[in-house]
Amino acid sequence: MPGKALVVDANILVRAVLGKRVRKVIETYAGQVSFFVPDVAYTEAEEHLPALVIKRGGDPKIVLAFLRSLAHLVEPIGREIYGEFEAEARERLGERDPEDWPILASALAIGCPVWTEDTNFFGCGVPTWTSGRVEMFLRDPQK
Repeated sequence: MPGKALVVDANILVRAVLGKRVRKVIETYAGQVSFFVPDVAYTEAEEHLPALVIKRGGDPKIVLAFLRSLAHLVEPIGREIYGEFEAEARERLGERDPEDWPILASALAIGCPVWTEDTNFFGCGVPTWTSGRVEMFLRDPQK
């Protein structure tokens, strides 16, 4: 496993499927960086993508197949990895968005930052990177 790691939120998966920039970042750094995706983030992306694609006039089946194809670039993780950090993650998130606890718990379990566009993670004691700044983390050998 590479030395650097990030936990990827569902909104990043959606951006990777629907756009080019996030997908290019993942493709560029895959193999140098471990991108971990909690199972619930995949499920959330699968739930939201069809409606987003239909609004754009696209085919949900193609988009969901593409989401599944990202599995060779990101590493899905299950509750067996992040589950023991549930209470701490829920406490840190408070009332902001309690459903995001698996993302934060994964970052706590692995000891790495979160890549998200969601501000709910700010101030939770775990570094958080947005798509506009994540490459600073990815290319810096000191981080």
